[in-house]
Amino acid sequence: MTDLPANAGHHMAREIAEAPGVFATSAAQPVDLPDLTSLRAIYTVARGSSDAAANILAYEIMRETGLPVTSLPPSVFSLGRGVRLTDSAVLVVSQSGASDDLVRSAKGAKAAGATVIALTNAPASPVEAASDLTLRIGAGEELAVPATKSVVGAIAGGMALLSALVPGYAPRAAASSRAIDALQDKTLPQTRAVLAALLRASHVYVIGRDTGFGAAQELALKLKECCALHAEAYSSSEVLHGPLQLVTNPLLILILDTEAPDLQDSLNTAEARFRAAGGTVFRLRASDAGATGLTPAAAAAALLVLTYPLALQAALALGHDPDHPATLSKVTQTR
Repeated sequence: MTDLPANAGHHMAREIAEAPGVFATSAAQPVDLPDLTSLRAIYTVARGSSDAAANILAYEIMRETGLPVTSLPPSVFSLGRGVRLTDSAVLVVSQSGASDDLVRSAKGAKAAGATVIALTNAPASPVEAASDLTLRIGAGEELAVPATKSVVGAIAGGMALLSALVPGYAPRAAASSRAIDALQDKTLPQTRAVLAALLRASHVYVIGRDTGFGAAQELALKLKECCALHAEAYSSSEVLHGPLQLVTNPLLILILDTEAPDLQDSLNTAEARFRAAGGTVFRLRASDAGATGLTPAAAAAALLVLTYPLALQAALALGHDPDHPATLSKVTQTR
């Protein structure tokens, strides 16, 4: 096992602890929207953790506005010639606002007729300069390479945008902020058991649905980044096809349950099938730590606040410094 420095993981630990406060600040920011009366669709452009946050927001925005929301790959703009985007908005999500492909995407989307909205953590970033409107993640400096508080803040910033689009959503977003702020120093009751299972695991499935699928994508990414564990995210609507077969090998399954009533049958079926096939299954809910009354996007954010410590603790126990993963850097330059 690698000898770790005495302060290994201290940046990530501090930033996880700051995440509930970041969520509250970002969700409460005022948003001065341009005229979007002709808006017919919203597209997101992001990579990595930011794309997981964008996925969470896509489900929430579609449910509340009835507008289609889907992801565009940055390569459409960085390698290709773009697409027609008249009467559309493009939400570019980036912690740094500096990745070249996202800067090209913001510029290309504006040239193609879109209203471009930047959701970034770095003031005066190149993505912001290329956009029509900026939403602040407001996480402050983030020193650990794996993003945590800025991901939670990005979800909240998207909820602030939704509050401006749908005023009736704003009180629910505010109530969710209060519930997440109350998660300070709270843990899931399954924490010790899940951690022990992670230390034995070679392969992990993280399962969710709707906004919980975006949270699953983000937690799976953190297990890869921090712990060098093979982890994959699946929707509970898809995992019972070919991926179920992998339970014939030792497999840990983490189900992230946002507790939306219409998702329970799907999650129940996935849980039952994996248990019957011999998988080690944990179902995690924000209410297990006392957070209730959350919108689906806020429930996904709360699950991240509660599960990020699992990735941190597992990384340290496995001999990895999660602040500085060996092969990663804070800003990834992609074309």
